[in-house]
Amino acid sequence: MAKREIAPTRGAADALSVLGAHIRLARHDKNWSAADLAARVGVGPRTITAIERGAPGVAVGTVFSAASVVGVPLFAASNDELARLRRRGQERVALIPAREYRPRSKGDDDGLDF
Repeated sequence: MAKREIAPTRGAADALSVLGAHIRLARHDKNWSAADLAARVGVGPRTITAIERGAPGVAVGTVFSAASVVGVPLFAASNDELARLRRRGQERVALIPAREYRPRSKGDDDGLDF
């Protein structure tokens, strides 16, 4: 089955473009080529070029890895702050029930006659 491409919203496209530009500027500040950054991230140079263009087809983990390697802050936070945000999010998600049960009203017919 072929990978289905979903067009990003305008806000998502803008965010990808901004993040890509920040990654490119940081890469140039380090005097790295696209191939240098690609080797550090573990991808090909064409993937780095796609990230810097703001292409929506690159995996978000790859984009975040490239940003992290060149030192672009994610979510305007330091690494310590990101770790705190992650833990807080995990704690909040843990409070969500694994299943939601809906009580049946008297009129519900589940098709079972006992």
